[in-house]
Amino acid sequence: MMLICAFVGMLLAEQTVSSYSYLFIALTGIALCAASAAAINQVVDREADASMTRTDQRPLPKGDLSVMHASIFAFVIGLLGSMILYLYVNTLTMILTIGSLIGYAFIYTIYLKRATPQNIVIGGLAGAAPPLLGWSSVTNTIDPFALLLVLIIFVWTPPHFWALAIYRKEEYAKESIPMMPVTHGVAFTKLQIVLYTIILFIVSVLPYVVLMSGIIYLVSALVLSTIFLYYSVNLFYSNDDQDAMNTFQYSIYYIFLIFLALLVDHYIIA
Repeated sequence: MMLICAFVGMLLAEQTVSSYSYLFIALTGIALCAASAAAINQVVDREADASMTRTDQRPLPKGDLSVMHASIFAFVIGLLGSMILYLYVNTLTMILTIGSLIGYAFIYTIYLKRATPQNIVIGGLAGAAPPLLGWSSVTNTIDPFALLLVLIIFVWTPPHFWALAIYRKEEYAKESIPMMPVTHGVAFTKLQIVLYTIILFIVSVLPYVVLMSGIIYLVSALVLSTIFLYYSVNLFYSNDDQDAMNTFQYSIYYIFLIFLALLVDHYIIA
């Protein structure tokens, strides 16, 4: 999904695609750095992953890889991705991508994740960067429209992940990871999900308001955000944790479809 959002950022940055081979090279560099961040995350969290059913089948907890092997792998692909971006894309995109890697793999994973129940909110900025990386790879600029796409993912991240955290709250509690359902309770977390979904509803229509997109996107955003709000409100009044998983699963469809709507609108208007 991260790569899809980056790819959409690339396509939205220009009216017509000037070079698919260039986009592929840029996406490869971004993908390698993202994979490096994910690998570092799994090295750091290997002990916690081993005790959680969501993650206990990852290679490190299963013993399929050694810590040294995984660490070398993460370093090599991160370096390779950075060099691809530096040599074949542009320095700005390399810097932004490395910044996202550091933000997720080190600042979030090592510090924020265990420091505050706002870990997802603060650390979500690194995960929201992909459309900016894609946009900057094409234009070599930090465009306000790209930042608006970042904002959509940034606001989407808390209700997306907190829904999963409700479903897995016992596992997070066992590992003393201060996710919001653990520190503030499920009811408070559900309220936060509703509030963030309302904010997301407002933010999702901004591309139309600032004339970045047209009516096709507006209608899509209104429909998708209304459905998301329905799931959130339903979760708020529900006592069934399965509704939390249903909300989490819909949130994945939401971010994919809203970016797809941006793309469809872009090319039909063009």
